[in-house]
Amino acid sequence: MNQSQITIQAIKQAKKDQRKLVMITAYDYPFGLMADEAGVDIVLVGDSLGMVVMGLDGTVKVTMEHMIHHIKAVVRGCKRPLVVGDMPFMSYNTSVRDAIINAGRLMKEGGCDVVKLEGGTDFAPIVAGIVKAGIPVQGHVGLTPQTASALGGFKMQGKDAQAAKRIVDDARALEDAGVFSMILEAVPAPLGKIVSEAVSVPVIGIGAGSDVDGQVLVTHDMIGLFDKFTPKFVKQYTQIRPTIIDAMKAYKEEVVKKSFPAPEHSFSMPEQALEELKKMIQD
Repeated sequence: MNQSQITIQAIKQAKKDQRKLVMITAYDYPFGLMADEAGVDIVLVGDSLGMVVMGLDGTVKVTMEHMIHHIKAVVRGCKRPLVVGDMPFMSYNTSVRDAIINAGRLMKEGGCDVVKLEGGTDFAPIVAGIVKAGIPVQGHVGLTPQTASALGGFKMQGKDAQAAKRIVDDARALEDAGVFSMILEAVPAPLGKIVSEAVSVPVIGIGAGSDVDGQVLVTHDMIGLFDKFTPKFVKQYTQIRPTIIDAMKAYKEEVVKKSFPAPEHSFSMPEQALEELKKMIQD
């Protein structure tokens, strides 16, 4: 495997070469290391950490401080993948100036390579401002979790022709604003293909069918570590949560039965030193 770091240029070239891009999430150092070793192209430190790591009921309460903290940890583990830092809710919604400042913080303090923000046509001026400031941006259209309540919940978007056309328009607006790639979430598979063909930048799907330029999944969903709900578009490649719980139960049982720690898990002390210590304590 080529161990050189993935660049934005390489991401763009992948679409021209018709090579599928592989993107997953990570929220800490161990998962960053594993993503690196697995050879994925892009690692997203997503605000989904609010749900799968922090136990929140959505992403709205995730702050800049949360994101910077987790980005730092992931970056320490990722040497090859492009690391994307997610801009949390209200970190870019108020003004272009605020958006540039906060995007800069994610890169300077967190250490990510690029930032990602949600929204289409309405947010194109924000994207353009961040890009003009020298910060690479990945877009996100279709289902946008930060504003899911305004979209009717975590549901498929673009069901009818008019709604689908708006998503195509959003994708084109983001391309014009300067994004180097975009995520397309929870849309009909035929629409995924149309969007991918409508723009020249890579379109990475999550619940957008197979005819896009790459795929992204939340790792905790993919490995069965998060069990509150599993979106329709998720394939669970393993079920790690029951394995962890079984290990914890086994540990508890051995502690209660006094079979752990065993001698092989304990440190020894020279007999002479032990006898001297006992004598010192008695005196």
